[in-house]
Amino acid sequence: MDENQIQQVRRFNRAVTRRIGVLTDDYLGRGRPLAESRLLFEIGHEGADVRDLRARLSLDSGYLSRLLRALEAQGLVAVQPSADDARVRRVTLTRKGQREVDALDTRSQTLATSLLVPLGAAQRERLIAAMAEVERLLRASAVEIAVADPGGVEARACIDAYLSELNTRFEDGFDAARSVSADPGELVPPRGTFVIARLDGEAMGCGGLKVTGAGVGEIKRMWVAPSARGLGIAQRLLDTLEAQAVSMDLHTLRLDTNRSLTEARALYARNGYREIPPYNDNPYADHWFEKHL
Repeated sequence: MDENQIQQVRRFNRAVTRRIGVLTDDYLGRGRPLAESRLLFEIGHEGADVRDLRARLSLDSGYLSRLLRALEAQGLVAVQPSADDARVRRVTLTRKGQREVDALDTRSQTLATSLLVPLGAAQRERLIAAMAEVERLLRASAVEIAVADPGGVEARACIDAYLSELNTRFEDGFDAARSVSADPGELVPPRGTFVIARLDGEAMGCGGLKVTGAGVGEIKRMWVAPSARGLGIAQRLLDTLEAQAVSMDLHTLRLDTNRSLTEARALYARNGYREIPPYNDNPYADHWFEKHL
C-alpha cells in the first residue's frame, strides 16, 4: 500500500473529525458524545431491534449495551422484548427521546449549512460531489466477501433474488429447472464453492463455482443486489472465485450468459474471458465465455 495514500487518509480523518465537532462530549451542543447522539438517530421515531443497531453501526455488543443503558438513564429510550419475538430486544424512543432527536436533527441541519455557507457556488458543488464519491467508496471498502454455505438462509435469499431478476429480465422469463444445474450440493468442496458479499452485515451479492471436469470449472449464480451496484462488488466476487479456482487446481473457467445481461458480459470481457462456441445446451444462453487461469 502506498504510504502517501495512507497519510492522506489520516489527514482527511483528522480534518473531518475536527471540523464536524466530534472530539468533545458535547456533540451538537446537546451534552452527550457523538456515539450516543448517533445511536438516537439510528433508533429514530420508528424504533429498532438491538441486533439491527449492532450490525448497522458495527458496534461491539458490550459497548452497545453501555450506550443503551446511558440513554435509558437519561430517560430517552426504552428497551423491551419485541412484540413479534420475545427473544429479540427492541429499542424505542420515549417522548423525551423523540424531542431530543428532533433537536439533534435541527442542530445537525445547522452544522451542515455552516459547512456550505462560507464556500462559493462552484466550491459547494465540488464539495458535495466529493462527499458523494467518498461515501460511495467508503461503502465499497466496507464490503466483506467470504465463503458461505450455499444452502444457508443468506445464500438462499441471494439466489432467489437472482432467479427472480432473471425471470424479469429475460424476454421469455426464466425457469431454473430448464437451465444448467447449480444446486447447493454442487457448490461445496470438492465439487465447487460459494461466496457471499456482505455490507453492514447484510448479504448483498453472491457467486458460485462448479467443477465440471478435470481442471475445469464454471462460474454460476453471480448476482449483486441493485442497491449495492456500482461499488465494485461483482469484480471482487469474480476475483475471489478465480482465487478459489486456483486453490482447487482448476486451470480453466467457463460461463454462459444471456444477451440481456450486458453488464455481466462487459465484466467478463474486461477480465480476460473470451467468447467461445457453445459448450452446453443451456436454452437461456446466448454467449459462452472461457478464461485460462
